[in-house]
Amino acid sequence: MKPGRPGGTRGKLRRIVALARKETYQLTRDPSSIAIGMVMPALLVLLFGYGLSLDVTNVPVAIAVEDPSPIAMDLAAGFRLSRYFDAVLVPSMAQAEQLMLDDEVKGIVRIRPDFSRHMAIGDAEVQVILHGTDANTARIVQGYAQGAVAQWTARRAAEGYTVTSPPVVVESRLWFNEANDSRYFLVPGLIVLVMTLIGAFLTALVIAREWERGTFEALFATPVHTDEILVGKTIPYFVMGMIGLALCIVAGVFLFHVPLRGSIWILVGVSMLYLLVALGTGLWVSSVTKSQFVASQLALLLTFLPAMMLSGFLFDLRSMPAAVRAITYILPARYYVALLQTLFLAGDIWGVIIPNAAVLAVMAAGLLVMCRAATRKRLA
Repeated sequence: MKPGRPGGTRGKLRRIVALARKETYQLTRDPSSIAIGMVMPALLVLLFGYGLSLDVTNVPVAIAVEDPSPIAMDLAAGFRLSRYFDAVLVPSMAQAEQLMLDDEVKGIVRIRPDFSRHMAIGDAEVQVILHGTDANTARIVQGYAQGAVAQWTARRAAEGYTVTSPPVVVESRLWFNEANDSRYFLVPGLIVLVMTLIGAFLTALVIAREWERGTFEALFATPVHTDEILVGKTIPYFVMGMIGLALCIVAGVFLFHVPLRGSIWILVGVSMLYLLVALGTGLWVSSVTKSQFVASQLALLLTFLPAMMLSGFLFDLRSMPAAVRAITYILPARYYVALLQTLFLAGDIWGVIIPNAAVLAVMAAGLLVMCRAATRKRLA
């Protein structure tokens, strides 16, 4: 077959380039697509980076100092100076309880009237009462309160005071997140949402719109093949997805100071695999629905919500029930989150990279085959 004929390699490439150019023009002229593909990822980066934090700080607590002795006031000052607490001193437990009932404080630290006397004999206690509406936050604040008391005890020992508690020092270290900053955990997971948003949601919405407007039928009268349509439709959104990836990496490393300990090239490679999975999902959804409304709802249900709730981005998968945890194994976002967190925070750990990347590659190939079959049915 001579180059340049409709079925030749040169003709095939020319048709793919023409389709990609046409799709790019349509993409850049559509304000809603620009908003979803570029503006929304930028907003997600800023909102999740600055607005969402899993750290608990400035917790309002009432310090009920029923013992006005210097040693009790010194302990209360330790809570007031801590960045984890926004402490207010009250002279009685009744006032502290009223603040808790009015929801003005989330906890009470009670220093009993006989605190100094019991300190002298070595059996002093500090009572911590916590608001239990948010059990997870309550557990965290309880740990902070115990830490504040332990630091106060250690400081008194360093100043030469007699400390009757056992001389045991607990030394803790955090691997992969030395700063104990939740942004280290959130920003890599944010990349999953951006890639899912561009790859699946935007693709499904825009191509379903073409089915509704009949522009897909216009392609049927041309000599383009199924593969050429899929490749031509995929290229612009693939490029937009990689732009979104670059935006997230730059923001994470330079704006939020999240370390990138792994190879940037491996990160780009596995992101390409996940983007192909997302694009394949969007193409398949739009091919089987042909409706913008149905495609948007189905893409949201199959991709965006699982990527946020069931990928390990916000919640630890091991804390989920076994039945829900089993479902996560069919979600590509689970494997991409594991890859991102490993590459950003731990480095090139091949025992994690290879199996997760292999699963994404298999999913990408399977989805592209499904898209080809679905589109061929429409062309037949």
